[in-house]
Amino acid sequence: MSVIGKRLKQARVNSGLSQEALGLEAGLEAESASTRMNRYEVGARAPTLELMERVAKVLDVPVSYFYETDNTIAELLLTVGKLSKAERIKVLEAAKKAVKQ
Repeated sequence: MSVIGKRLKQARVNSGLSQEALGLEAGLEAESASTRMNRYEVGARAPTLELMERVAKVLDVPVSYFYETDNTIAELLLTVGKLSKAERIKVLEAAKKAVKQ
């Protein structure tokens, strides 16, 4: 399973959506939504960035989450993605300070 497929399945399951429902909400045709999402999850097909941007919006996760190979960074992306812009700036500043120490 590709990193995109793994992250896609994890985010979809966490959202409670079926493959078909996610595909439909992301703008795929009803006849192929479930099959296409399944193929993306198992790595049989590679989704376009445009589709992943729509999927990310439906699932309310940063699109970069789907491409991150490091699990810790992927979790950080999910967590920080839920924060307000002001909170993200504070987290970024704290991280920069921690790196300098």
